[in-house]
Amino acid sequence: MTTTGADRTVLRISGEEARDFLQGLVTNDVAKLDEGLVYAAILTPQGKYIADFFLAPEAGGAVLMDLAAPLAADVQKRLKLYKLRARVEIEETDLHVRRGTGPAPEGAFADPRDPRLGWRLYGAEGGDDGTDWDALRVAACVPESGVELTPETFILEAGFERLNGVDFRKGCYVGQEVTARMHHKTELKKGLATVEVEGAAPVGTPIESADGKAAGTLLTQSGGRAIAHLRYDRAGEGMTAGEARVHWRPEG
Repeated sequence: MTTTGADRTVLRISGEEARDFLQGLVTNDVAKLDEGLVYAAILTPQGKYIADFFLAPEAGGAVLMDLAAPLAADVQKRLKLYKLRARVEIEETDLHVRRGTGPAPEGAFADPRDPRLGWRLYGAEGGDDGTDWDALRVAACVPESGVELTPETFILEAGFERLNGVDFRKGCYVGQEVTARMHHKTELKKGLATVEVEGAAPVGTPIESADGKAAGTLLTQSGGRAIAHLRYDRAGEGMTAGEARVHWRPEG
């Protein structure tokens, strides 16, 4: 389910205005590159998900963008459309992504979403260290592009605030107004949660409440647990997803 290092593409955004260019487009503060890896997204003007990615600082002031390979061509095209007269260059690199959860090699960056997700390294070789990434993602409720993250996703419902993927003080970016408005609501009505599952059901199976109402969707599963997108007002005991039973214990 989770993408591997081979399923990632690394773009390079370079030039004297590279950081300023990205700052006006992405959900997080590009200045955080001085501290390490930055997790962020590009949104539509309506605040919906286009792509999520990691930004990494590179020698000479360039910025690497590590994203799921199926999203790379569209993101590269969008970046070039937004470029206008900005003094930046956008290119696909031949860099690969390595990642793991053991001791980090020299030059690796800590995954900023959750400490359990280890490190990422960019270079000539890619691959994983054998970690069960789906189990880690389910435990930490970390979404994956193409599974929990789709063109209908609002990033706050996907946990981006908890995952250090959005900054509410950085100023304007595409989709910022809708995201800020959702942030200032008293409570989200829908979102991702880790649930317990008895039985099995395909990814995307609708979840029904005990009284038969639509309560959400079952997504990544591992070891009797899963990430689900839930309607909180309908989630409770007695939920089912196909032949499986779904249990949710709200935090707090």
